Amino acid sequence: MDFFQNLINFFITALQIAIFGRILLSWISLPQGNIGIPITKFLIEITDPILEPIKRIIPQLGMFDFSPMIALILLNLIKQGVSELFSKL
Repeated sequence: MDFFQNLINFFITALQIAIFGRILLSWISLPQGNIGIPITKFLIEITDPILEPIKRIIPQLGMFDFSPMIALILLNLIKQGVSELFSKL
């Protein structure tokens, strides 16, 4: 059971890191043709499945997008729930 818990925690942590990376990249502008463009596309493809549904529910407030923060909170809650579930097994 520890293997499955560790595997789930690994994927959640990887997704959290990808969301942090997307946040950081949103603060800087990369020139076209730069090596950063494939990284940006990769992060968008990885994080959009969780961020887009949140964006539909909670729209941007001016220039502030709270969907990454909400996604990180939800992922943390899922990680805690998984840990509690596996501790009871």
